[in-house]
Amino acid sequence: MAAVAITIAALTGGSVAVASAHDGAGKGTAKATVLADLVKAGTITQAQADAITKKLDDFKATMDANKAANKAARDAHHAAEEALVASTLGIDAATIKTRLAAGESLAAIAGAKKAALITALVAFETKEIDARVTAGTLTSAQAATIKADLNARVTAQVESVGGPKGFGPKGDKGPKGMGPKDGKGMGKGPRH
Repeated sequence: MAAVAITIAALTGGSVAVASAHDGAGKGTAKATVLADLVKAGTITQAQADAITKKLDDFKATMDANKAANKAARDAHHAAEEALVASTLGIDAATIKTRLAAGESLAAIAGAKKAALITALVAFETKEIDARVTAGTLTSAQAATIKADLNARVTAQVESVGGPKGFGPKGDKGPKGMGPKDGKGMGKGPRH
């Protein structure tokens, strides 16, 4: 059994390295080749090779499902945030996106409603943080740390040219929520 565990660890690392040299087409082939060589050498049995293949395939399917679920959660967060901004300002999202693309900040677009926008966005993010604590994906201490400077971070994002990252056209990395450019804090939407 220890040999199988070592083989899985070696295979996982090895197949990633071998497969990364290809455009994705070689991943299954590399795995099959390595396992066939191990069976041929007598290191593992065919039944063990089949079990390893199944385990790796199941793991990949789980990772793909998690990736899709996380993307859906980020997209939902992004859409809810856009809707909140639009409803708070009383301006449609397309107009806001156009004005952001033209170089205006959300603060400039909001005008007299800037304080109301900041209050609404802080409440929105606070609700998301609390949901993450309830879901067990964030500790109370982590939540308190994030909340401590939330108002300042939201204000800075509203005042920045281009507004909060993620409001407006998406880049090649997909939607982003409110947060600093370093990716820490609340920068990627809900983590449920």
